[in-house]
Amino acid sequence: MFSRLVLASNNTGKLREFSALLAPLGVDEVLPQRALNVPEAEEPYGTFLENALTKARHASRLTGLPALADDSGLCVDALAGAPGVLSARFAGEPKSDARNNAYLLERLAGNTRRRGHYYCVLVLVRSADDPQPIVADAMWPGEILTAPRGNGGFGYDPLFWLPDHQCSVAELDPATKNRDSHRGQALRQLVSKLEALR
Repeated sequence: MFSRLVLASNNTGKLREFSALLAPLGVDEVLPQRALNVPEAEEPYGTFLENALTKARHASRLTGLPALADDSGLCVDALAGAPGVLSARFAGEPKSDARNNAYLLERLAGNTRRRGHYYCVLVLVRSADDPQPIVADAMWPGEILTAPRGNGGFGYDPLFWLPDHQCSVAELDPATKNRDSHRGQALRQLVSKLEALR
């Protein structure tokens, strides 16, 4: 196993979550790529897996450390899976959660088909050329609301309704979100795979 790895992200929430779950496996230090002067990788691919693998290999190549990357997004049935891999830039550049949410509501106006899911894929490479990356993925089903609800979370969380919880993701407490979310599920799956390698 390894004691340090680079997270191919600068998201502090992801950094905290990944650090806490990987610590029991002997990973003492999870470093955001910014701390190691790693620029963001391009994400030119049409699948979450290809983008996550590209980000992980990029971070590992530039640091010489094992790297963990995720790619995730919202997939809406009525939009043929969009915004999908373009979730962060659905309304164009520059990235804006508010503009993305407004654009999603505009695209779904008058549509009664509101089902969708959040999807996350995690990729861990032990080196840039790792021939057997460790991959975990998960989805979190829900529905798209007609107006935002709640102040928590980020991205599409105010529009993503969870029938099982009877609230939007933005109304969930952080502990429940971390436990039940697509990212939380994928991270637990990744941890299980790493434990099996110990």
